[in-house]
Amino acid sequence: MESSQGARAHPTGLSSEEAARRLQAGGPNRLPEPDRRNWLRILAGVLREPMLLLLIFASAVYLLLGDAEEASALAASVALVIGLTAYQDYRSERALQALRELSTPQARAIRDGLVRSVPSSQLVVGDVILVAEGDRVLADARVLDDGDLMLDESMLTGESMPVQRGAAAAAEPDKNLIHAGTLVVRGHAAARVTAIGIATAVGRIGEALHTLRSPPTPMQREIRYAVLVFAVLGLSVSALVALLYGWTRGDWLQGLLAGITLAMANIPEEFPVVLTVFLALGSWRMARRNALIRRAPAIEALGSVTVLCTDKTGTLTTNQMTLVELARGDERSNPTARLSPRLAALLDCAGRACSEHSFDPMDLAIRAAVAGSAATAPRTGTHCAREYPLSKDLPAVTHVWQLPDEPGLAVAAKGAPETIAELCALSREQRSAVMQLAADMARRGLRVIAAASAVWRDGPASLPSTPHGFRFEWRGLLGFEDPLRAGVRDAVAEAQAAGIRVVMLTGDHLDTARTIAAQAGLRRADAAMLGSELEALDEKTLAQRVRDTDVFARVKPDHKLRLIDALKRNREVVAMTGDGVNDAPALMAAHVGIAMGKRGTDVAREAASIVLLDDDFVTVVEAVRQGRLIYDNILRAIRYILAVHVPITGLALLPLIIGAPMMLMPLHVVFLELIIDPASALVFEREPASAQIMQRPPRPPSRRLLDLPTLSGSLGRGMVVFAAVAAVYFLGRGDALPTPQLAALSFIALISGNLGLIVVNRGFGYARWFGPTGKAFWILVVSALSLLLLITRFQAPGAWFRFAPPPLGLSCLALLMPLAGLAVVELGRSGLARMRLSRQRSG
Repeated sequence: MESSQGARAHPTGLSSEEAARRLQAGGPNRLPEPDRRNWLRILAGVLREPMLLLLIFASAVYLLLGDAEEASALAASVALVIGLTAYQDYRSERALQALRELSTPQARAIRDGLVRSVPSSQLVVGDVILVAEGDRVLADARVLDDGDLMLDESMLTGESMPVQRGAAAAAEPDKNLIHAGTLVVRGHAAARVTAIGIATAVGRIGEALHTLRSPPTPMQREIRYAVLVFAVLGLSVSALVALLYGWTRGDWLQGLLAGITLAMANIPEEFPVVLTVFLALGSWRMARRNALIRRAPAIEALGSVTVLCTDKTGTLTTNQMTLVELARGDERSNPTARLSPRLAALLDCAGRACSEHSFDPMDLAIRAAVAGSAATAPRTGTHCAREYPLSKDLPAVTHVWQLPDEPGLAVAAKGAPETIAELCALSREQRSAVMQLAADMARRGLRVIAAASAVWRDGPASLPSTPHGFRFEWRGLLGFEDPLRAGVRDAVAEAQAAGIRVVMLTGDHLDTARTIAAQAGLRRADAAMLGSELEALDEKTLAQRVRDTDVFARVKPDHKLRLIDALKRNREVVAMTGDGVNDAPALMAAHVGIAMGKRGTDVAREAASIVLLDDDFVTVVEAVRQGRLIYDNILRAIRYILAVHVPITGLALLPLIIGAPMMLMPLHVVFLELIIDPASALVFEREPASAQIMQRPPRPPSRRLLDLPTLSGSLGRGMVVFAAVAAVYFLGRGDALPTPQLAALSFIALISGNLGLIVVNRGFGYARWFGPTGKAFWILVVSALSLLLLITRFQAPGAWFRFAPPPLGLSCLALLMPLAGLAVVELGRSGLARMRLSRQRSG
């Protein structure tokens, strides 16, 4: 039977075998998931694509014309396009599902008598879970102890004020129940799970989740607008061509077919596919590198970040602390050595100030030192009568213990040296000596805290409301070693080379902050500011000071929000890391909020747009790199799509304008789409980062994806290819080639130009054209050229496309002319760019 202090006395949880049995019987602890698509939903979405509707309509026109062979070929092509599009959608859906599984929160449950971290989906009824400040409750449960537990239940009740929950309230209905989805804003407790999944209170009202959709990102809105504009223009021109063809030539069915072909060539349906695939797969790849994207706009914002605000502990450092020094007055010692009575008392006091189930690295280090010291005896028969958690006004933790066979209560506190000195009411001289000793330890890179103890003799019922009511006695200082993470210095240098300023915000001592900042390679490690100094500055002065300060020490959460606002007033694009409950406002205020996945609270994770699965600064910089790469690859694909539609549209229009037979048929456009779609969604998506990706400055936030240089450059490249295709077409007409040979010759030039556009759009300079790339590029090139050879040089397969083999010399010329035209133009552009750069340097 569990007592009111059950959590302190290790309440009995389930065994692993029993938990597995209940999971099998009751199912996972999940709410209905929105946006999850199976194969049927994917196929239904594909069949609504405009391209497929046009293909089906074109097949019907061929049947009306009595051309069953062409109708059959188009029907087969419909199956190919459906298969390819469904595969792309399936890859995106798999990536999104993988992200959902990665983002599954972890619960702390007692299994087999041990505290274990388990995925929330594996919680079962009967599990004993531990909840603490900053956690989101993951299942309905009944509280087993009284840990001063306060919850925000506003998402369920609408009530904004936190409510108290505890085992002592068991006599009142629901007062000892905590519900899934609520947030712990203070205290900690153990609780036994009573309901999971749709049986929880939030699950019973959660059917609305089926209708929830994330709002479109700025990039998605821009692409949707572009698709709408291009589609309206393309369809208008197609309708006009169909009417003119039917009016001037008297063949309305052929006119309709010409209009359909032109519409297929014009509609840029690849744009939304590119965004969906690139963002989904890019997010999945970033998650595999331990950066979980929770909101898609973060990918767009990463490329514009100019200031990266990071905390120290656990991000720049390993957060694997070791207690290496105990100090009181002139006495100093490593805790593993033989301790004097005063230092043994200091270590024992620090151990009493730690929460029993805490995962805090500092508490773990203290408990390890206590367990390994011969000077401290193990405590048996004790229980915690009261805990005073760390708060904004008092950055210290205090525990009150009931000791067996001893009158009164033992009180232990630990926290920042200046805070504990204040609680102990030290004299000015004593305080000065203590702070000097703390500064000496901090200058060696140690993280320093202090401990104090007291005795309360008036019984548990009369405990004071705050630790200020105790008469504390100073016990001494504890120094922790927390080494810099491997790769941090290189990552800081890489960020700075990319034009990103790194700013460190920490609650540590000023000298500790300076030492770690210097070790990490921050450029202005000595130019540091205390949080107390920041409080005295007005907004204008603070905005000026943050331009020249890269290290902020003894920073509180509200200071972080002021700093973020000051940086934003300086027109910086800010990314910030955080982990605590009170970091949430600053994480939301930053352009890119980055929460810690291991030590971070659920509140921080929900406020952030990116969650680090390894809490490592190196991963932050890697996320910036990957965000830039995803944006670059989207831009490459968009430029290619814009360019490739120009020669296709031109070849569809050219014969109609000069009164010649049509060169492009719907089946030809399908062949082209079987190159364009994989190139857009597979080749460019896997394009590796350029060597200069982290040597260029951040992208201005105002720069649009489809700006004037992008449009003009892409359409210009498309016109170069069309000019080459038109030249080949007129050369063939000049040699009086029959229409099937002329069509094949023009198609060779069009495919060659298509592949050339893939090459030149792979990079933003000629040096990238033939750089390293994935297998998808070469598979696409070899497949396209092989099929082109098959349908243009062999009579039987060519008949399906109404082709006849053209002269070999002209075929080679058609293959080379578009590539030569692109090469000349691109080399000329690169030469002009180098000349401008040379003039700027010389000037």
